[in-house]
Amino acid sequence: MRLLKPILILLAWAVAVPAVAGPYEDAKAAGDKGDYATALRIYRPLAEKGEARAQHNLGVMYARGQGVAQDYAAAMSWWRKAADQGNPRSQYSLGYMFNNGVGVQQDYAAALSWLRKAAEQGDVDAYHSLGSLYHNGNGVPQDFAVAASWYRKAADQGACLSQGALGLMYKEGQGVPQDYVQAYMWLDLAASHCAASEKGLIDAAGAERDKLAAKMTPAQAAEAQRLAHEWKPKLAP
Repeated sequence: MRLLKPILILLAWAVAVPAVAGPYEDAKAAGDKGDYATALRIYRPLAEKGEARAQHNLGVMYARGQGVAQDYAAAMSWWRKAADQGNPRSQYSLGYMFNNGVGVQQDYAAALSWLRKAAEQGDVDAYHSLGSLYHNGNGVPQDFAVAASWYRKAADQGACLSQGALGLMYKEGQGVPQDYVQAYMWLDLAASHCAASEKGLIDAAGAERDKLAAKMTPAQAAEAQRLAHEWKPKLAP
């Protein structure tokens, strides 16, 4: 089951804090509508004045090549400015780039450092990425129990990628007791919670769930389906 999303999905815009409309909100609205020239014109002076959300979103535009030529070095430069101010999305984005070697030499130690900073602020994508580092033993000793713990933090908040990963860990008994009911539940949730644009993830989770169902008793399958139906995301702390 593929566990890496495309960069354009993962490197998300900073969320606008509800407030009276101002330049930042105008820029974000323009970017959301695909008017990147306007967004860039407003974001740049804000970013140069030190507005962390604008710095982050300007980095996203460089990473995606929206209104500017794609330039990962410029993206990382803006993210670093925002990350140093504590912006969790920029901290995550830097961690992602170092983790996957996008626009920079792969560096798991740097990835771990930035992802931990983002996770400390509740960034769900950082939870998943830390789980992946421990799952695969990249830059840290392989530790399935720690991996499952990080996946669970993200899965509990509805992250379909982590739900799928956690389901596979329950299926194999990696870091958690082998439990087909829990495995089925998490795989079923992954298949139902992934966005329609993530068809590959939906199909992979569904296929794993269906293969697992063949090994389960009717009572186990019914219990797993009940748990999946009753599941509700936990609110972020």
